[in-house]
Amino acid sequence: MFYREAGQFRTTYADDQQIFPIRQDRIGMAVILVVAFLLIPIASVTPGISGAIDFNYWYSGILIPFLIFSLAALGLNILTGYAGQLSLGTAGFMAVGAFATYNFMLRIDGLPILVAFVLAGLCAALVGILFGLPSLRIKGFYLAVATLAAQFFIVWALVKFGWFSNYSSSGVITAQKIQLFGYVFDSPVERYVFVLSIVSVMALAAKNMVRSSIGRAWMAVRDMDVAAEVVGIPMMKTKLLAFAISSFYCGLAGALYAYAYLGTVEPAAFELDLSFRVLFMVIIGGVGSILGCFLGSAFIVLLPIFLEVIALPAAEAMGITPPPGAISNLTLILFGVLIVFFLIVEPNGLARLWQIAKEKLRLWPFPH
Repeated sequence: MFYREAGQFRTTYADDQQIFPIRQDRIGMAVILVVAFLLIPIASVTPGISGAIDFNYWYSGILIPFLIFSLAALGLNILTGYAGQLSLGTAGFMAVGAFATYNFMLRIDGLPILVAFVLAGLCAALVGILFGLPSLRIKGFYLAVATLAAQFFIVWALVKFGWFSNYSSSGVITAQKIQLFGYVFDSPVERYVFVLSIVSVMALAAKNMVRSSIGRAWMAVRDMDVAAEVVGIPMMKTKLLAFAISSFYCGLAGALYAYAYLGTVEPAAFELDLSFRVLFMVIIGGVGSILGCFLGSAFIVLLPIFLEVIALPAAEAMGITPPPGAISNLTLILFGVLIVFFLIVEPNGLARLWQIAKEKLRLWPFPH
């Protein structure tokens, strides 16, 4: 009844090729953007609301990491979900972006922060191309092992060569202030709006990219690379472009991870578990789906908080005292169970469940 296409006619090619061809989707996206960009920041500075809700915790502990991990999942999904190239080096490429941004800001006086982010993303893209070269000869599990080598090599290089951390004895770097046009983004709400703006632009670019000829070439390689090569799709250009763009997204996510979220980072912050966490986001959210990156990120970020806020008090109310570390272990167990569940029951993840729900709404209340 509320999600119906009746009366919505697409009479031009531009209408037919819209990102959101259904009016309700466009309205829903506009509402989400208004809430994210306007209502949440306004609510955080409204005296009555800000006193009842700890917005600093929401910004620093939930919203900012959710957006950053969504951007990293976008990068991995471009490579794995759309181009079909397995990767376990996401955290390594994020580390390249974080440390490259730090060095660009440190060694080039007056460099704008956005330019440093772009240059760091390009550095990550070059590293991604370097470690993507094996994809021209190997694929599947063997390619995953090659990208796993990239993960270990990048972290080792950042620890081994002190130049990357400005010869810090502990290898820890302190991110410079986020300053744009003379304005410093130092409060949580300002950093949130800054990250949200970048993630929105990059998500829009990714959505348009996968709908273009580049995205169709990636999906052709993913579905059957031999057939794609037979019809004239250049394997080397297509695969390396996927590695470069994916690494650029991950490098940008790593820069935001260091500058807008942690502030002080070390190479150990980009260990293998972070790569697996981003991979879990893609699997649970939906492989080959832009929306799935945000759904998977929200699920991974919110699940530990949900267990701590809901499960722990519920267990204590029933007279059960969980041992120390039980919540973190339960979180890992649930991650594993859910990954197995989605791989067996719904390989396309939460994005597919949302798509099925929309299809049912288009027919409701009729059975067919």
